[in-house]
Amino acid sequence: VQLQASGGGLVQPGGSLRLSCEASGSILDNYAIAWFRQAPGKEREGVSCISASNWTYYVESVKGRFSISRNKAKRTVYLQMNGMEPLDTAVYYCAVVDVTCYKYTESSTGIFWGQGTQVTVSS
Repeated sequence: VQLQASGGGLVQPGGSLRLSCEASGSILDNYAIAWFRQAPGKEREGVSCISASNWTYYVESVKGRFSISRNKAKRTVYLQMNGMEPLDTAVYYCAVVDVTCYKYTESSTGIFWGQGTQVTVSS
């Protein structure tokens, strides 16, 4: 299994970015994908998850601003980030997690990981 995360960059406060997580094979057909982030000096935390049944979950700090979606034909999960804030600055990772997104906020639930992509929110 391989996951390839991309789409990070530098954005001003209030701006938007869309992260992509492309998966090899048919992993997206049967598993959940979560997005995690790790800011300097902090633990890695899950911020959003899409289950195998396309239920979506968000932590409180990103609700209403972030949106996760899946395109099975492209084998890709997206994280659309709007209204970005400096506190969103982190390295973002995608990972395969439990099919129901159970405890997705905990990094220990990650089964397979993609490489990180840096997101910086700054004026």
